[in-house]
Amino acid sequence: MAASALSLWSLFFAALALPVAFGNSEGDALYTLRRSLSDPDNVLQSWDPTLVNPCTWFHITCNQDNRVTRVDLGNSNLSGHLVPELGKLEHLQYLELYKNNLHGTIPAELGKLKNLISLDLYNNNITGTIPSSLGKLKSLVFLRLNDNQLTGPIPRELGAVSSLKVVIRKLEVYSVRMMRK
Repeated sequence: MAASALSLWSLFFAALALPVAFGNSEGDALYTLRRSLSDPDNVLQSWDPTLVNPCTWFHITCNQDNRVTRVDLGNSNLSGHLVPELGKLEHLQYLELYKNNLHGTIPAELGKLKNLISLDLYNNNITGTIPSSLGKLKSLVFLRLNDNQLTGPIPRELGAVSSLKVVIRKLEVYSVRMMRK
């Protein structure tokens, strides 16, 4: 009995010595994206959901706290759709999924990415409208959505994003100054 209690205490203290990992929910969100995509070139083969966090996965960059800051899957021959779970990547600064064959709509949940600087979804087959929730992205500088199948106007809420420099949709470049009028 004493030996088993000692073993439990040893395990408990060993667990305390492990580095804190914040990536489980982020890994879950990214793995949900992975499951929604077709990946004929196996660029996502390192995306193993059993790892402590996704910081060792290819095409993922993390900060010193093991939080995901960049997803770089541009020109990767992926097809499928974006998932609302991407909105759980609280520290994400760059979401680069350009030049793929993504379809479906832009999830409104991307408006939760408060640290997002650049959203690059150009050259895909994304449909629907630009979510007004993107107007909550106060750190956003670049919004590149050109060469998709988007419809409707650019949401007025984007005019309130003072950091936004460039909004590109279809073949038109919208000056942010013009949007703010």
